[in-house]
Amino acid sequence: MPVKSSQSGARILAALAQIAKHQPIGLSELARLLEANLAATQRAIATLVEEGWIRAATAKPTRWELTAQIHIVAQHAFGTHDLRRRARGPLEELSKITGETVLLNVPADGKFIVIDVVESTHYVRSAPPVGLVIPARASATAWAILPYMSATQQLLYLREAPDRTLLNKYRWTLANGFAVSRGDVFASSTNIAAPIFEVDGQPIGAVLISLPNDRAGPKEERRLGQLAQQTAQRLSRAATPDRLAPATGALD
Repeated sequence: MPVKSSQSGARILAALAQIAKHQPIGLSELARLLEANLAATQRAIATLVEEGWIRAATAKPTRWELTAQIHIVAQHAFGTHDLRRRARGPLEELSKITGETVLLNVPADGKFIVIDVVESTHYVRSAPPVGLVIPARASATAWAILPYMSATQQLLYLREAPDRTLLNKYRWTLANGFAVSRGDVFASSTNIAAPIFEVDGQPIGAVLISLPNDRAGPKEERRLGQLAQQTAQRLSRAATPDRLAPATGALD
């Protein structure tokens, strides 16, 4: 006989997901999103508070936000990730050579996630946290990885077919081997990413260099892009695929 799932457990997980997406969020709004009554939503909140997943935000009225627990769990989850293990040394080398923050980002379940960070030693630096979810439309990570995915895979991340602007971004990546985002994720930072490939040619991640805008510029972006690409190639188990993803051929 199949084991029944726990409705209360499912509600708690759904509450955590909605808080992560809409934080800080109040009780009534959370109940509306969950399509649950206030009492059931209060029980879910109480459980998440007791287990250390959420806390009350400082502003009034009371609203709820995530604690650092989500990042701790993410680090444990990816701690045995083969790519993360293999990449740590090369990421540290790249950060030392460039003097900038270096990230390892991966695609997972329709999202792009930061799974490792080597911070710059500069006093002024860009330092996104492990566990950060990166935009799928406007980020160097997405522009580095999505051009090498099939049209079906792209839909999983974008929720719709790429438009002309995105297709042009993809073509730039395919021509140069890396992608550049200027202030698209954080207004003050420039991000440069190069894709990592598995044996079958599928993109499995990106090496990203992040730096403040005032240390960037076309010449520096080109230099850093080539260095990011070299590190990504070291971590790849296959050469860069010499092809366009199906969706990128839609416009000539």
